[in-house]
Amino acid sequence: MSKISKLAELRKLMLEMERSIGLLDLSPVERDIYYAATDLSNALNGVRTTDLLDHKLVVEVSRPTFFRALKSLVSRGYLIQAQETGRGQYTVKSLD
Repeated sequence: MSKISKLAELRKLMLEMERSIGLLDLSPVERDIYYAATDLSNALNGVRTTDLLDHKLVVEVSRPTFFRALKSLVSRGYLIQAQETGRGQYTVKSLD
């Protein structure tokens, strides 16, 4: 099996997993931010905006697009703004 065939199989598997947990209604940027937040929150207690901006899945996203997508994720309940620390700190709502 060629490398591109393996990637295609991985992409199909990922698409099916995203469908099964309800991530297909998010834009690609929203999904990347959600993945980055989940990745970072596994190591930290919550996630900060500054850490998200530096994550490898998000680093190429423009700041305006990032903040629009972040706002959308909060309004849709995927991320929850931490009340005790104020702005810039979020907890990730688990979907599984």
